[in-house]
Amino acid sequence: MSKPVAVVTDSTAYLPDDQIERYGLTVVPLMVVIDGTEGREGVDVAPGQVAAALNGRRAKVSTSRPSPEQFAAAYRRLLGSGAAGVVSVHLSAGLSATWESAKLAADQVGPAVTVVDARSVGMGLGFPALAAARAAAAGADLRSVREAALAAVGRTHTYFYVDTLEFLRRGGRVGAASALLGTALSVKPILHVVDGTIVLRDKVRTASRALARLVDVAVEAAGESDVDVAVHHLDAPDRADAVARALADRLGERIRDRYLTEIGAVVAAHAGPGTVAVVVHRRS
Repeated sequence: MSKPVAVVTDSTAYLPDDQIERYGLTVVPLMVVIDGTEGREGVDVAPGQVAAALNGRRAKVSTSRPSPEQFAAAYRRLLGSGAAGVVSVHLSAGLSATWESAKLAADQVGPAVTVVDARSVGMGLGFPALAAARAAAAGADLRSVREAALAAVGRTHTYFYVDTLEFLRRGGRVGAASALLGTALSVKPILHVVDGTIVLRDKVRTASRALARLVDVAVEAAGESDVDVAVHHLDAPDRADAVARALADRLGERIRDRYLTEIGAVVAAHAGPGTVAVVVHRRS
């Protein structure tokens, strides 16, 4: 009898370790380069190292995708151990070439592997990966596990606040928000990941108002549904705690699962210190 479908994701999902272990997820790390020294996100490079490098304003920080060979090796290992198939769920193809690497690897390995674009990052990727893993654990077939991931993508919304757009500009990820660059010093943007790209949601004059607005838009995204909520931050635990408490007050018992984590090194390199993100996953 074959094993369940295996689920693969990448390190930018920022999933809690207990969830990775519970569902047997395979996580392929992206790479982070600080002043020419390369390391694996979450293995060799921690968020604090990136925050320190960016705060110093002297270090050069960049990121790169895993190679197709890394994905292919993971897929072959899982299939070789008896997995019925592999669903590989990754951060937005509009923000990274990671999905492309995974797709190239899947094409090499064969039809037992299918790749899903989560069209987001952080727990905007993590929630679809968890949905796929739960479906797989329940015995769903390859197609149904893929559909579970895609359904979760459609019910997941990612919003974030950054102190400055400079780091997004440097990495070429600012997308439709580029019109703000000329006035970045006088506005505090709330950004939204829409169809896999970063767009402007709101402009606010102060950081405190921006964080309050971040809570507002997350509550709007929840609607009347029960939700899972993740709050991410980089080097801003007090801000994240305040946002998490405000969401708990506003949404109450409609919050089913909640996560509060520091974002990993890859997103840290592009968003910068002070970033706070909220991901809302509607249960229905």
